Amino acid sequence: MTTDITAERVTVDLHVRSLTPRAGNGRQEAVIERLERLADTGLIDEFNVHVWGRQVSLSTAAARTDAGQNVLNRVEMFREWATDTDRSISSFFETRRVDSRMTEESYAALVLPMFTLAEYHGGELTYVAPCTDGDDVVTVTDRLDTLEQHGTTTEPLESDGDGGLVAEEAEE
Repeated sequence: MTTDITAERVTVDLHVRSLTPRAGNGRQEAVIERLERLADTGLIDEFNVHVWGRQVSLSTAAARTDAGQNVLNRVEMFREWATDTDRSISSFFETRRVDSRMTEESYAALVLPMFTLAEYHGGELTYVAPCTDGDDVVTVTDRLDTLEQHGTTTEPLESDGDGGLVAEEAEE
């Protein structure tokens, strides 16, 4: 039995760093343009762009701010998705020690990727990129390629050997 996921509302949240170098800005704009095309062609219902910083402090004080807590909650949701789907996002959301020159203090911070894509079907998180799936890395660009070529499938995909992903052949 196959599930018709096309009847579910499909939304994509793109989380971008607020202060990226100029080269990164061009990449972000390219991703946003691709999301606009996906929405225009009906492959997704809508997308939202959320700006977050380069990192979020893991100190108790910073985690209590609305913005800090929102980021930490979102990343926790992404981690739960990764665990539930046998994928990993750990290498893209690293915890690092930061030394502040202004306060002369050291603290732990969660460093965020330049951009992260979260895909929702009917309000349920169904995909996060970047992630790793076994030995394969799935970037935001890879996921956009999949959405453009295969629609909003959550079916298993395999590497095509050239860095792209293709739907696995269904057994009959």
